[in-house]
Amino acid sequence: MTDRTFQNIIYTEADSPARWLPFGEEFIEEHMPVGTRVIFPNPPIEGLANPAAAIRHAINHPIDCEPLYAMLKPGMKITIAVDDISVPLPPMVLPDIRQVMLEIVLQLLADYGVDDIHIIIATAFHRRMSGPEVKRMVGAKIFGEYWPKKLYNLDVEDPEQMTHLGATELGEEVEINRRAVESDLVIYLNLNLVPMDGGHKSVAVGLSGYKSLRAHHNPDAIRKSDSYMDPYASELHNSVNRQGKIVQEHVNIFTIETIVNNRMYPKALDFFHKNEEQWSSADRAKFQAMKWGLSRMPRAARRKVLHSTPAPLELIGVYAGRTEAVHKLTIERCFDQYAVKVDGQADILVVGIPHISPYNVYSILNPVLVQCMALGYIHNMYRGKPVLKKGGTLIVTHPCYDEFHAGHHPSYIEFFNRLLPETRDAHVLQRRYEEEFAKNPNYIQMFRFGNAYHGAHAFYMWYWGENGRQHVGRVIAAGAESPHVPERLGWEWAPDVKTALEMAKESAPPSPDITMFHFPPIMICDVT
Repeated sequence: MTDRTFQNIIYTEADSPARWLPFGEEFIEEHMPVGTRVIFPNPPIEGLANPAAAIRHAINHPIDCEPLYAMLKPGMKITIAVDDISVPLPPMVLPDIRQVMLEIVLQLLADYGVDDIHIIIATAFHRRMSGPEVKRMVGAKIFGEYWPKKLYNLDVEDPEQMTHLGATELGEEVEINRRAVESDLVIYLNLNLVPMDGGHKSVAVGLSGYKSLRAHHNPDAIRKSDSYMDPYASELHNSVNRQGKIVQEHVNIFTIETIVNNRMYPKALDFFHKNEEQWSSADRAKFQAMKWGLSRMPRAARRKVLHSTPAPLELIGVYAGRTEAVHKLTIERCFDQYAVKVDGQADILVVGIPHISPYNVYSILNPVLVQCMALGYIHNMYRGKPVLKKGGTLIVTHPCYDEFHAGHHPSYIEFFNRLLPETRDAHVLQRRYEEEFAKNPNYIQMFRFGNAYHGAHAFYMWYWGENGRQHVGRVIAAGAESPHVPERLGWEWAPDVKTALEMAKESAPPSPDITMFHFPPIMICDVT
């Protein structure tokens, strides 16, 4: 039976086609049991014909404020802030939409005689982007003119760059970039990939430091977020919004938010956007050739191939003006692309973990990030209620290799090997060790002058899975290289999906409801 309204297919015949699943830097195929429901993402919304014209129109017809050009005058001090490499996923086919926005905004500023301009990459606790990565994002012309003195990564550990603005009514401290606070105008250029992006999160989180982040990047806030992909049911977002209101009292912000579709795969791989029933013989041949080729490459080569394949993402919406009014429209457009209606919850959910997350672009999806993807991001891809019933079993496919990028994720290595053997309790980890890692001088040095994530970031990624940990009864890692990594994460191990399903049925009701996510591209389930 096929219901295109619900974008899902329920197996009713034994000869239903095998479904592909991401398996780290590889792909596998599985025949799911008869009766399995397979949930597919919506097809990509057609992109806007002229992105530059749409951006100009939004800037000239903003929401809740006067046009940008009317705010400008010679001698102004302007700070432009842009999202970092964590979005989009994968990095997009050039030109990056941030380059397009920057070219338009910088030309407008030049036309009005504004030359005191800094462009800050809003990294918060994320790793510094390298010069070549920045150049790819903003284009050679802007890079050559501004890098590195007037185009640079935020450094939240430099006290000269940060300033304290006060606290919310609940005592949440607000600390953001000093240059932004001292500017006549801050222009934030947002690339919105999912509904948790943008809004007050852009400035109040993207330009903030430890004092601000610890208010909501903690186990309690995540447990109270149902889910954090639904901003209206998220304590994470409530906290950020309270901080954002304090920021607005001190900073004049003009927000430009862009929304892209979910066209993740280029033309040569566009069969990944189709249901397997729709594959042509040529599609099947291309998939088998890719699967065969990747399986015979060394892991590092597979990783390089996949990370160097850009996504042909297209602009489907752009809004400008005051933060809250803009973000309301952005969220609506985001859900136009991602929201899939799902009828009822499942006893067992099967998902594949892809090679990429917001925190390992051009890097390794280490075990802590695999946990974040499974119990954090993928579990939270819902509105209303999770796809998996309370206490149900989540089956994930990933090699779960014990491998880390020492330059990008140094604190993760210690977190995984020293702390998790002692405890997986997020509150205990926070109480005993978070501040130690946050203030570790070696981690701070690597964060400031290398390309490492902040020492506290591994904790945040563990917290990111906290509501999933509280909801899911069992997690089984199917196909993991050995039981070692799943056990360290508190999961079970199975050699393959078939065995994992048999294990899951042991704790499920008779004739369990089984659901599989046909993921990626991104989707968000509206569960009824």
